[in-house]
Amino acid sequence: MEFIREYADWFYLIGAVLFILTLRGLSGPKTAIQGNRYGMIAMGIAVLTTFFVADNPVVWMILGAMVLGAIVGIARARTVPMTQMPETVALMHSLVGLAAVLIAIAAIIHNNKLIELGPDLLAVNGVDFHQMSRVHLFELFIGCFVGAITFTASVFAYGKLAAKKWAKTISGTWVKPVQAIIFIAMLAAGIHFFLTGNMTSFWAMTGLALVLGWVWIAPVGGGDMPVVVSLLNSFSGWAAAGIGFTLENNMLIVAGSLVGSSGAILSYIMCKAMNRSIINVLFGGAMGGTAAVANTGDKVQRNHRSGSADDAGFLMSNADSVVIVPGYGMAQGRAQNAVKELANILKEQGVTVRFAIHPVAGRMPGHMNVLLAEADVAYEDILEMDEINSDFPATDVVLVIGANDVVNPAAKDDPTSPIYGMPILEAHKARTIMVIKRSMATGYAGLDNDLFYNDKTMMIFGDAKKVVEDMTKAINGSGH
Repeated sequence: MEFIREYADWFYLIGAVLFILTLRGLSGPKTAIQGNRYGMIAMGIAVLTTFFVADNPVVWMILGAMVLGAIVGIARARTVPMTQMPETVALMHSLVGLAAVLIAIAAIIHNNKLIELGPDLLAVNGVDFHQMSRVHLFELFIGCFVGAITFTASVFAYGKLAAKKWAKTISGTWVKPVQAIIFIAMLAAGIHFFLTGNMTSFWAMTGLALVLGWVWIAPVGGGDMPVVVSLLNSFSGWAAAGIGFTLENNMLIVAGSLVGSSGAILSYIMCKAMNRSIINVLFGGAMGGTAAVANTGDKVQRNHRSGSADDAGFLMSNADSVVIVPGYGMAQGRAQNAVKELANILKEQGVTVRFAIHPVAGRMPGHMNVLLAEADVAYEDILEMDEINSDFPATDVVLVIGANDVVNPAAKDDPTSPIYGMPILEAHKARTIMVIKRSMATGYAGLDNDLFYNDKTMMIFGDAKKVVEDMTKAINGSGH
């Protein structure tokens, strides 16, 4: 359509503004739905505009890919449980990286074909062509290796989050030297390709980048996966932006830059919440690795106090205030709806109930917020760490559901602990603490949690969903 071709830049501008509004909407739970709508409209504008401005597009191939992608996407969106959302997000990042690599390969092969046809070539089938400039070759160089790293790193993150056997953590003194050698070799091959156009160097760079993505993420511990998922989101954005320059598509540049910058900011916020630098997370040894050193030697037997769901129900029904701290155990047990019902029952009996969320709780950024939103928990009842910490000393009961490291007092009290200095939810300051866990096993950091042995703590063992449902029955039976 000539109209869309003539005003393509205006359509791209409208789409860019809508993408900015998308990020603004996604900054808060109440506006997230509207933000998603803006994003869908912006993407629709971007796809349709690009489709109509393309020179001699192969229509059947484009439409076939779009239809196939829509079918897979809709099916996945309808069937994926919230417990599998982290690995689904990681898998989507991998596809963005793979797309960047394939586009770079196609662009290079296309450019080489033009060179073979001769420098005097002005048009083929009525379409004007020009050979790639040095700037475009540099953009391809960057976009290709960033996309390749993003692809394999995201595939590994998916495997680790989904507990696949092939996604095994690697460790040892050899890891960092090997990472450095692969990185230097990748850059050397890429620079040689940029300077000479040698395709062997291009394939070597791409292959090394694919290997580097895997080797780079494989040593990272499970406790750091939320940061990794956020960072890979950023990388996928930068890869898309780099390819946008190559394709001379302004919308792809804008959208990729927004995703890349927002992911980088989120990664910084999460690292700050863990009191660690991004360099330490990615190259300084994962939390699991430091914990393994801390846990060597004979394990000291420590006493803990356990109770039943009936005991917990009685205590909560007679409290004035209850704070619920969800962790990955709630996601694993698919207990969010049962937790919502428990909160409603307590509220009906006059108990003030709120939820406390740590920035890195769960397996991806905002994991707990997503689960609670799925259960229709009121947004005003969900408080971030900085908002709730000062209220714990005046709280009658704190109910911890499957959280571990984010409530470990050792982060504040034990200078020898690997997580010392990490900001935590200060649940240990409440008058009574109740913890639902399957066992006394350690969390992702591999550390024993001092909270479990606190005199004010009662451990309740079992599946999170069943225990919470039994608590609700106990409260219903006891009245108030």
